[in-house]
Amino acid sequence: MPNSPRTAAIIVAAGRGLRAGAGGPKQYRTLAGRPVIARAMEPFCAHPGILAVQPVTNPDDTEMFNSAVAGLNFRPAVGGGATRQASVRAGLEALAELKPEIVLIHDAARCFVTPDLISRAITAASATGAALPVVAVTDTIKQVDANGAVDATPDRAALRIAQTPQAFRFDVILDAHRRAARDGRDDFTDDAAIAEWAGLTVSTFEGDANNMKMTTPEDFAREESRLMAALGDIRTGTGYDVHAFGEGDHVWLCGLKVPHTRGFLAHSDGDVGLHALVDAILGALADGDIGSHFPPTDPQWKGAASDKFLKYAIDRVTARGGRVANLEVTMICERPKIGPLRDAMRQRIAEITGVPVSRVAVKATTSEKLGFTGREEGIAATASATIRLPWGADGLAG
Repeated sequence: MPNSPRTAAIIVAAGRGLRAGAGGPKQYRTLAGRPVIARAMEPFCAHPGILAVQPVTNPDDTEMFNSAVAGLNFRPAVGGGATRQASVRAGLEALAELKPEIVLIHDAARCFVTPDLISRAITAASATGAALPVVAVTDTIKQVDANGAVDATPDRAALRIAQTPQAFRFDVILDAHRRAARDGRDDFTDDAAIAEWAGLTVSTFEGDANNMKMTTPEDFAREESRLMAALGDIRTGTGYDVHAFGEGDHVWLCGLKVPHTRGFLAHSDGDVGLHALVDAILGALADGDIGSHFPPTDPQWKGAASDKFLKYAIDRVTARGGRVANLEVTMICERPKIGPLRDAMRQRIAEITGVPVSRVAVKATTSEKLGFTGREEGIAATASATIRLPWGADGLAG
């Protein structure tokens, strides 16, 4: 956005989300394999009109937060307060040193925000100083009394559903939050309400019906089904790798350092299991092989840890809007024995890829003393990967 005002964004993610049911804070749950908070933050982190993204989190969630948003570019998270209002004020105070002109305040539970909506928010705040996205009410609304009897039927033509990101001149909304804190007012449910209380005129701009807030278990079930239906292009790839033994006292297998009487002769760490998996994923993407992305002639990969290669392959899937559905590795060797290590290998692959361990398989077989693996001259591995991509990613109709 050329000549746009200096704009920062606050992502409010300190809540517990109790109405979403069991499973931990809702912002860290996954939809189609991706955490809600990552889906909510990424459009802001990638938007050309946003100079800084300030997350506000619960300090107890630090590990979950760092894992969920790894790879995104944002300011260090600050701790939230007991209420949403207190958390927003913490984010505003953290941004004060940057002195942005405009600030967008967004709930992490709204994970379908689009770049266009962010741009509209910046434009609206630049024009009016205080604005929020809204969508029209399409159902008839009833006002009821304490006994559940209808009191009134408001005119829906004058009603709107409020969304985030809500957008303000930074200095004005910071002052309003500070005044509310001094006056002991902590009952506001959104920032537009604080702005109204402070005497500001709050304008509206076009929201997005898809920019819904994830609140209940039914919301998660519905959106999971919708997103998975969109990932209808199912691909399968296979991989194979082999490394000969040389001098050493350990080998790397499926991300684990395994004590052994020999080591691998390899340019990288020689992890045949992970190398085969990388080729399987790249094959499912029709995106070359491990050697084309990490040439063995390139000195920068000398001794490299193979988890880097596997993370790279996973990132290639994510960049296409896809997810990994299943990973399987078969180790072919006489020794070391894979059986006692199988579950640890599955867990390590799950940690590297972000794929649930229930979708990772590690198997083992011998070659009945035949061939180079039977003579214990090296180890081989085969792998398969099933991925799901959105229809239309390659110009194909769904």
